[in-house]
Amino acid sequence: MKLPKKATIIEVGPRDGLQNEKNFVPTDVKKEFILRLKQSGIKEMELTSFVSPKWVPQMQDASEIVDTCLTLDSRDMILAPNKKGMERVYETDCRSVAVFVGVSNTFNQKNINKTTDEALTDLAPLLSELKEKGYFVRACISTAFYCPYEGKIKPLDTLSLCKGFVSLGVDELSVADTIGRANPSEAYHLFARLKQEIPHTLLTAHFHDTRKMALANILASLQAGIDRFDTSAGGLGGCPFAPGATGNVATEDVVYMLEEMGILTGIDLEKLAHAIEVVKPHVSRPIQSGYYRLHELNQ
Repeated sequence: MKLPKKATIIEVGPRDGLQNEKNFVPTDVKKEFILRLKQSGIKEMELTSFVSPKWVPQMQDASEIVDTCLTLDSRDMILAPNKKGMERVYETDCRSVAVFVGVSNTFNQKNINKTTDEALTDLAPLLSELKEKGYFVRACISTAFYCPYEGKIKPLDTLSLCKGFVSLGVDELSVADTIGRANPSEAYHLFARLKQEIPHTLLTAHFHDTRKMALANILASLQAGIDRFDTSAGGLGGCPFAPGATGNVATEDVVYMLEEMGILTGIDLEKLAHAIEVVKPHVSRPIQSGYYRLHELNQ
């Protein structure tokens, strides 16, 4: 089995993990959560998102989070899906921005009231400006495998959107199984194709654990040559615009699996568990990851 010697974990808990929480997580708790995550060895992270608090109330403290938690020794990213969000980014010291578009037209129309092509066209001048200013740009590809409205997505459609973003100069593609329906065969074949046809862009796999296949999909992606993975501490998360989508795959479970396989992550699992303990009392879902349950039993 050909596997990489090391892998990069991109922690999405503070943004993607918390955005769908029903109860507002106190700002000080978010700050402590982020600090502990960094202390565990996380070097790349989605800090927050500059979006309308009307639509995503959990992110209403985004400016304060950025002002307090942004550090120079890690790649801290802000999701800024439109011009207004990017104008707010320019007011900060952040140098890494994430945008998103779904492969599915229906998903995009229900989410941002645009088709896939319209969304990409509207982003084009914004991405050009970001690259001219020297920003690292991450494009999140939602519904890359399945859509809650359209069902199975054609791999060629996902490839086409990815190539569209590459033509606009993005640095990274985060390719997401938004509703957690992909299987290892689908994961392997899509990422092998992406690696072959987009060899010079960072490729990151983003799996939700709705059907408990995320770890298997990560193993398949490793075999396809992927060594970057979005994960969420405690398995927190779920997309507010994707009915039925449960949490992201748990950072601690992914780190444990990779390290046990001899793949280095640079992350301290005990310190990661301490980060989860900070946010655990404030989230609505129980922490059900395998590693964290064993951690609690051993306390």
